[in-house]
Amino acid sequence: MDHKRVTLFAGHYGSGKTNIAVNYALHLASEGKKVCIGDLDIVNPYFRTKDSEAELKRAGVELISPQFANSNVDLPALPAEAYRLVEDKSIFAIMDIGGDDRGAYALGRYAPALLAENNFRMAFVANCYRPLTRTPQEAMEVMEEIQQACGIRFTCIVNNSNLGAETTEETLTQSQGFIQELCRLSGLPLWMTTAQADVAAKMENVFPLQLQKKPFDLPPQKPAGRPLWG
Repeated sequence: MDHKRVTLFAGHYGSGKTNIAVNYALHLASEGKKVCIGDLDIVNPYFRTKDSEAELKRAGVELISPQFANSNVDLPALPAEAYRLVEDKSIFAIMDIGGDDRGAYALGRYAPALLAENNFRMAFVANCYRPLTRTPQEAMEVMEEIQQACGIRFTCIVNNSNLGAETTEETLTQSQGFIQELCRLSGLPLWMTTAQADVAAKMENVFPLQLQKKPFDLPPQKPAGRPLWG
């Protein structure tokens, strides 16, 4: 898998950005890389990178998160040390960006440094089973809003389509038409398809899954009556 020095994960609320960011950090660490992951989500206090702090520490991954993450204090501010993610060229940095355009505004302060270095990958995490990204057109709208808010354009797409613990091989297979059309509309390549390890093991002969995940952070999300695109 080709790695950039900085990898950013952004997308719609509940798309699975945090889960992917944590697993990618663990993947980089398993290759012997010096990794630092930053929780830049100042919007959603419920599903945070800090939830995996112990596991990240065991793997040698440094975590930067808001001071009051996982407490009963909701202070939407980023620590000054987060600048290390773009300034320290000796680390592989991962940024977990808040959902939609509101969460992406926090990324704007780092945009000049990221664009100047030009050694980053910004991945749009797509889940076609989420209520507001059930069609490629809806996903495109979210993508454009995020790009306008942070001043950085996406470079690739991650297919993280899932129904939480209820995900099956069919769930993943049915997402392929959605992802192919999203790639066509956006002009962006599919970087990787992700799945929980037990599902991925059954799909290896169908299409490559570059990142196998630990159990999902989110509870199962069932379709809300509207059929999948395609």
